[in-house]
Amino acid sequence: MSRLDSFIRRMTAQRDILDHVCAEVAKMDGPVIELGLGNGRTFHHLRERLPGRRIVAFDRALAAHASSIPEAENLVLGEIRETASRFIGIDAALVHADIGTGYEDRDAVTSTWLPDLIARLLRVGGIAVSGTPLDHPQLQRLAPPPSVPADRYFISRRV
Repeated sequence: MSRLDSFIRRMTAQRDILDHVCAEVAKMDGPVIELGLGNGRTFHHLRERLPGRRIVAFDRALAAHASSIPEAENLVLGEIRETASRFIGIDAALVHADIGTGYEDRDAVTSTWLPDLIARLLRVGGIAVSGTPLDHPQLQRLAPPPSVPADRYFISRRV
């Protein structure tokens, strides 16, 4: 599969899963955490799906389109592993993490700290959506919607 086709599949899966969980997230208290703002497409999508909800976005550096930048108090720049750890206990309703690189060795390192960070950011019952699996005893893996192939994008609930 070409990298373009793979990207399209990943973005479609991301959108379908976020649309799938947003109705449930809308009924929960707590902010939304976006780990990996990138160019801001997902942030923009979440802002439309969850109007009025606080969305705190994290990234190493600002590279988002001007229409997709959160307010200054909701944008945290720096190494995500370090900056997001300052928000542990925020009781997020949703944490979305799209920080995979596509390089197995780099993503393996991220997988050593990301699941625990996400579990500690989420409220009990909160939802995690990630481009990489989240293996953690407090995160229960959920089935994706039928439009998303298994192991393309992942949903978990904090138990």
